[in-house]
Amino acid sequence: MSLREAKRQRVREQLVEAAFALYAEHGFAQVSVTDIAERAQVGRTTFFRYFGDKQEVLFAGEQRLIEEFAADSLAEAPPPRDLAGALSQLWGLAYAKRDIVVGDRAMFGVRQRLIATVPELQDRANRKMQRIAEALETTLVRRKTDPEVALLAAQIGIACFRVALQTAGEDPKKVMPAMERVVRQVISTASPSH
Repeated sequence: MSLREAKRQRVREQLVEAAFALYAEHGFAQVSVTDIAERAQVGRTTFFRYFGDKQEVLFAGEQRLIEEFAADSLAEAPPPRDLAGALSQLWGLAYAKRDIVVGDRAMFGVRQRLIATVPELQDRANRKMQRIAEALETTLVRRKTDPEVALLAAQIGIACFRVALQTAGEDPKKVMPAMERVVRQVISTASPSH
């Protein structure tokens, strides 16, 4: 990472930390972009170089996750033969990217609380989940998965993640174990032997 990239990364992290701290202290609606920029000790224009609005700060990791999934689609993996195989590959991919999937553990509880209580954040979260599902579907299609199976597996994978988030509550350590349980349940029912 170049010095410039490192500086950009630091500023981005400062903005995210400032936003989460302010949201935890005052609630989402009471915090402005100006408040976040001031707490991070940068200008408003700097904020907008990194994020389109104050909602986007909560979803800072999603774009990285989509990029990681897209990059991984080039990895050598045999094409899944069925839904169970496709779900198994998606689980392996999610587990490999678990730190990005769960996000910043220190901010996890605040993020989940805000999404659960602020309708516009729920809407944004749903749109982000759909973008992640599309990235997963693309990953499977690039691995030569039947397009219908890829679409179904991606949507089921997102449903498993949603169940894991609800099951975990505000504890980030519970997300991946809960997701693994749910995915294994679905795989066992989707296996050809059933």
